[in-house]
Amino acid sequence: MDLITLQLKTSKNFNKNLSKLIKHIEKTPHGSFVLAPELYLTGYAYERLDKAAKLTEKAVKLLKFLSNNRTIALTMTTENKGFFYNTLHIFHNGRIIHKQSKYKLFVLNDERKYFTAGDHNDIRIIDINGVKVGTLICFELRFIDLWEKLKGCDIVLIPAMWGKLRKQNLETLSRALAVANQCFVVVSDSANDDMAKSSSIISPFGEMIKNDSKKVLSSLFDPKEIKKMRRYLPVGIQ
Repeated sequence: MDLITLQLKTSKNFNKNLSKLIKHIEKTPHGSFVLAPELYLTGYAYERLDKAAKLTEKAVKLLKFLSNNRTIALTMTTENKGFFYNTLHIFHNGRIIHKQSKYKLFVLNDERKYFTAGDHNDIRIIDINGVKVGTLICFELRFIDLWEKLKGCDIVLIPAMWGKLRKQNLETLSRALAVANQCFVVVSDSANDDMAKSSSIISPFGEMIKNDSKKVLSSLFDPKEIKKMRRYLPVGIQ
């Protein structure tokens, strides 16, 4: 299975962003696991949250179809009873197999003012064809107690819009998570000018594939690397 992370700029044109995302996904090999940046389709469009949520409805239909031969993960703006959420969707075999709304909302960009926090119980390991997958959404990466909830994952996804002023923090924390949990970590960060980029695919040993100038990064997922690392340095992860 190919692990693929996208590193794309979000424009103010929601439909243009959706079209670009679809084109990139269509180019990925069948069987790939694709991760897009946090809120890539709309960004934090606080003044247009209603429109952002409507776009999500449109995107869901298209992404379900594209997931018939690959797995796709991204966060999108959702609305429920007048409250807005930053919600991860994982698409697989033509359907949504997991949803979780961001639990730890970022303190520096008014996210708490416009979005409602999700349920921490939704941060959990899910099984996709025998592969254990978990997700921490951007700011959640900073909370070590949340790492513990994903102990035993084969792959941890980090969709992000992480600012460039804290670029080193993103790289250090994501690599540390891969080493601590002895798993693959896939980071997909926005490529906007004020963002860190730093999208990467990190092995259980901490080896990082990263290139800030590329829109697409890929690496082979080899579960043998996980087993080898956990046998070599047993730290209680099964």
